[in-house]
Amino acid sequence: MEKIKKDIISLLSEDSRLSPASLAAMLGISEAEAKKAVSELEADGVIVKYTAIVNEDLAEDEKVEALIEVKVTPQRGHGFDSIAAEIAAHPEVKNLYLMSGAYDLAVIVESSSLKSVSRFVSECISTYDSVISTATHFILKKYKVEGALMEDEEGGRLSVQP
Repeated sequence: MEKIKKDIISLLSEDSRLSPASLAAMLGISEAEAKKAVSELEADGVIVKYTAIVNEDLAEDEKVEALIEVKVTPQRGHGFDSIAAEIAAHPEVKNLYLMSGAYDLAVIVESSSLKSVSRFVSECISTYDSVISTATHFILKKYKVEGALMEDEEGGRLSVQP
């Protein structure tokens, strides 16, 4: 991948609101070149989505998030991909990763209550034939998300001093 596209990815990863004009000025290229590179990155599936990181505590959002560890038996000819695709199809699933270590899949889910997450695990995830076991961990507080520190309850930044 050419350097300009790598630089654009890096800049947009830090601030997805950057305009083509801003990208062009920062990289010393024309606005048309910046637009073209971004369009190509989107068309090629390199840039998948633009999003905002929200501090749900300050937004007073009552969502519940959980990390579900899932141990599965890989399926012949498909490995983990087939079961991962089935799990990913559920709207509660925010993130899904193939892991090394004690479990195979890490599933991050978001729902309206602890009970609904529990129901999702017992009625959806655990019902797949290839699922051997699950372990659910509820996320109690977020300190850092996608490289951004969340604010504490007093509205101040979390200390990064040792």
